[in-house]
Amino acid sequence: MSAITTKKIRLGFIGGGSRSMIGVAHKRAAQISGEFVLSGGVFSAEYAESLRYAQVEELDPAYIYSDVAQLISGELAKPESQRIELVSVLTPNALHFGAVSELLKAGFHIVCEKPITTTLEEAESLAQLMASSDQAFAVAHTYTGYPMVRQLRQMIQAGVIGQIQKIDAQYYQGWVNEVLHDEERRQSVWRLKPALAGPSCCFGDIGVHAFNLVEFTTGLRIQQVLAETDTFNSGNSLDVDGTALFKTECGVRGLIRASQIATGEENNLSIAIYGRLGALKWSHENPSQLIFLPSNAPRQILTPGHPYLAELATASSTLPPGHPEGLFDALGNIYFAVAQKISGRQYDPAAFPGIDEGVRGISFIDAVLRSNNQMQQWVKLK
Repeated sequence: MSAITTKKIRLGFIGGGSRSMIGVAHKRAAQISGEFVLSGGVFSAEYAESLRYAQVEELDPAYIYSDVAQLISGELAKPESQRIELVSVLTPNALHFGAVSELLKAGFHIVCEKPITTTLEEAESLAQLMASSDQAFAVAHTYTGYPMVRQLRQMIQAGVIGQIQKIDAQYYQGWVNEVLHDEERRQSVWRLKPALAGPSCCFGDIGVHAFNLVEFTTGLRIQQVLAETDTFNSGNSLDVDGTALFKTECGVRGLIRASQIATGEENNLSIAIYGRLGALKWSHENPSQLIFLPSNAPRQILTPGHPYLAELATASSTLPPGHPEGLFDALGNIYFAVAQKISGRQYDPAAFPGIDEGVRGISFIDAVLRSNNQMQQWVKLK
């Protein structure tokens, strides 16, 4: 991130209130970017709760609304210079499409949590809205904001590891394990409820991040998957574990493993890309290290903040080498690029995932579920 603008962009939230972990991440990321001021929104389904949250955050109640329709009408009634310009949609998945579609039609810029919708048809509908628009639309694939993920992408583009031969990505968590064994707790988790989460829990929540990381870093597009998912518990209807073999359009093979019942795991997202001349490996639990394995030389460890890094990776660090930057900073890099887009400044198109990446993610989730339902047959992404 570089120098900030003098006038900050007004930011609104849909969801992301007092009990929302993801709301904290987006609030801090927007602050870190130096470009936004959180002004208001619809923080909760309960208007009184939104007002309480606004009071804690010392927000003007004139920017607090009971629903999306009220936010749109209320903001459009304000002078343009006083309006919320960017809205971050941080609700459960099933509520994304309705909110995002109406906000786009009203001219707001959008940051949306993934998956952007629960069906491919809805995602394509949003893409059609964006086709004739110059609005900013970012998907919160936060891991693409890490400097060493961006360095990994550049090194592959530069041919450092040669022609890609195999890709291995995984995202393991263990938090659902205890929930599944407690019926009362299971009923309280919205990610396990199809009416709120959509048709997928594990691949919709974390597997899609691994998929996005594969396509972002390699520049390859996954064309087919052969997948098996598991609900694990007879009282649970959504996937909490699974594996997807894949083939890219140019024939490269790989796999994506995702689990939320990997007992003891915290947030173990990792990717390894093996090429003709070497390999590159990155892990979210050690995000400041990019491991380079040349075929005929000792392994190397690259870290952020050094002048030998690529331009986008360098611009993504605000601290000198050896000072760790984490999840909030990575998401802050995405918010900073969105601000560049909104304000008409130059920005790297790779600096934030857009509507195309959002649609690709839904297409992947859809293909994984279709493959599993078709007795683990190879299926093509639509």
